[in-house]
Amino acid sequence: MNLLDELALVLGDGLITDRDVIEGYRHDQAIWAAGGWPLALARPSSTEQVQELAEWATRRHVALVPRGAGTGVAGGATAIQGCVVVSFERMNRILAIDEASMIAVVQPGVLNGDLKAAAHERGLWYPPDPSSYAVSTIGGNVATNAGGLCCVKYGVTADYVLGLEVVLADGTVLRTGGRSRKDVAGYDLTRLLVGSEGTLAMITEITLRLRRRPRPPTTLVATFGSLEASGRAVAEIVRSVDASLLEIMDRTAVRAVESYRRLELDIDAAAMLIAQSDAAGSAELIRMQEACEGAGGTLIAITEDEGEGQMLLTARRLALTAVERLGTVLVDDVAVPLPRLPEMFRRIDAIAARAETTVATVAHAGDGNLHPLVVFDRSDPAAEARAVATFEAVMAEALELGGTITGEHGVGTLKRGFLERQLGPAALALHHRIKEAFDPAGILNPGKVITPRGGPGAGGAST
Repeated sequence: MNLLDELALVLGDGLITDRDVIEGYRHDQAIWAAGGWPLALARPSSTEQVQELAEWATRRHVALVPRGAGTGVAGGATAIQGCVVVSFERMNRILAIDEASMIAVVQPGVLNGDLKAAAHERGLWYPPDPSSYAVSTIGGNVATNAGGLCCVKYGVTADYVLGLEVVLADGTVLRTGGRSRKDVAGYDLTRLLVGSEGTLAMITEITLRLRRRPRPPTTLVATFGSLEASGRAVAEIVRSVDASLLEIMDRTAVRAVESYRRLELDIDAAAMLIAQSDAAGSAELIRMQEACEGAGGTLIAITEDEGEGQMLLTARRLALTAVERLGTVLVDDVAVPLPRLPEMFRRIDAIAARAETTVATVAHAGDGNLHPLVVFDRSDPAAEARAVATFEAVMAEALELGGTITGEHGVGTLKRGFLERQLGPAALALHHRIKEAFDPAGILNPGKVITPRGGPGAGGAST
């Protein structure tokens, strides 16, 4: 019996070998992450099938590449040669929403937007909201510890994960955490697994904390003559109030969005700040307005109209889609300490000017998390080389300012080479020991986050 025959006994109609279908599962949104050809695509429908799949893969030494919706931009879900891509699209049920405990239990294939809608029907709220929330999965969000627009006040995915059910490389089913909001029994394996990008275990069930729905927010929009000025406004706002949202778009991003969809945005401003407050009263908005005025805001407007507020958020969420019309886009993701935010904006502008490369910068500014969108013509090798250099220079400058190479998108393959520069050799060696403890044979998403010992390759099928 060959490998595929064995796998068919485990997965039944959840085994896909059609190359036309598999082609859509070889990559995520990371354009430079080279994808190999999988042996097959697995679509398990239960924890038991994932367990059997892991046992089979360990026995046959076949790499498994877990996959959510493929919306990642760091290459974390990119297939390698001879692997089995494991899509959790069939494990897409909301298993429970407990209104009394304010928790949800979901399978990894549940869409973030679907969970939000289900919680909303019960007067509850699931806050993490990456820009891809409508199409990204909770499993993928957990694997990368996704953030989003509201995390400046309400936190990132890890802040809402109470417990996990995962399958280890050898097929062991492990439960971490639980339904209690406080739990310090033993090492915090839940936090370790969140953000591990499928390299330590495959997530099969997630227990999440929910919140009460917040008050409808009031929205402030301000424009500035420079990105640095908008960064100074944000730093002052964060010191003064607990804004529920603080987003910045630079001129290139604003113009791209306005060209893509007419929203009557100010296309001449160097930067646009979108801020929201869901606090009662007007005190927060007054402090935010004062901060913008003090930083040299050229136009400041406040609206309590939810429709107008949503329009501005739509502009922010459309940024990547709109910028992609300008050319191929390499999405960067760095974060710096808040006081260094204005300087980071200045350095990004300088990098783009030196490289003669278009960069549209958007930012979850209240967290110091920036997404420079590097635009280039992929048919022009020189332009592509300049784009790669720009991407790497942004990471180097973020590290120099005491920041990080990734705030929320993960390391994947695209940023793996910079990880040691940030962590140092001792921390990187510990990463390898943790990986080996969870996955001794190295079959789970090999080559992602850290380079496998012995070389850059991994996995593959052996007969």
